Amino acid sequence: MTVCGFTFVRNGLKFDYPFLESIRSLLPICDRVIVAVGKSSDDTLKHVRSLNDSKIQILETVWDESIRTGGSVLAQQTNIALNVAAGDWGIYLQADEVLHESDYSIIRQSLERETEDGRVEGLLFSYNHFFGGYRYVGHSRRWYRREVRAIRLGLGISSWGDAQGFRRNGRKLHVRPSGASIYHYGWVKPPTVQQQKQQTFNKLWHDDDWVKMHVPQAAEFDYSKGGRLQIFSGSHPAVMQERVRSQDWKFTYEENKSGWPIREQLLNGLERFTGWRIGEYQNYELI
Repeated sequence: MTVCGFTFVRNGLKFDYPFLESIRSLLPICDRVIVAVGKSSDDTLKHVRSLNDSKIQILETVWDESIRTGGSVLAQQTNIALNVAAGDWGIYLQADEVLHESDYSIIRQSLERETEDGRVEGLLFSYNHFFGGYRYVGHSRRWYRREVRAIRLGLGISSWGDAQGFRRNGRKLHVRPSGASIYHYGWVKPPTVQQQKQQTFNKLWHDDDWVKMHVPQAAEFDYSKGGRLQIFSGSHPAVMQERVRSQDWKFTYEENKSGWPIREQLLNGLERFTGWRIGEYQNYELI
């Protein structure tokens, strides 16, 4: 069984993505890792090259700045890397997603187990969405709980929408749970950098007028609106330990239900006691 990792990144240094940690977390479990590096205004390409690993294949790309609908340029960049991936399975990470070394054996076992069942087109991973800092994770309906991050190669599967998931000929993939997790750090940045990212990143979905109206023109990002959070009781991946130790901004969280809409409070309460999330969006079909 051969496994190929694939990912993409642009301006990883400027917007403080853990892109090197993300790539490093793929290397032990993959025979090859494809990295599509978009033309950047920083030294992202230089830093990817500095990993100096024979498994890594770098594709230099140029993002189409005119694509500003639905984040579709992200799927386009994902597909550039995916189209070069070869082997039995592909494992996909975005530049702010990291695998934990404790999950490597679980992932390999899941891939080996499902290789024989041709019905299985992908594997589902659970998510830890860190917010504000490395101590808290999202714990409400505002945070998606699972997504496909391993796909069977050679079936014509492609990245879909804004690259959150995948489709095969336009339909949802047939998947099984992998038993592993993704550690998502997109909402862990210094407040000034997070604000800069929001002002730039939203342009991949909307025009300038929308961005001006909906993205505050502030110096720092307001981390007070992350919804319900809970303390993270596990361990961070080994490749993330230095980042965790070097956090140089403060983030505190106090649950304030009074600021939530009544409907959200009711739905969150139902989910907390039953585990059932009414109306949950699922970009996959469990088999």
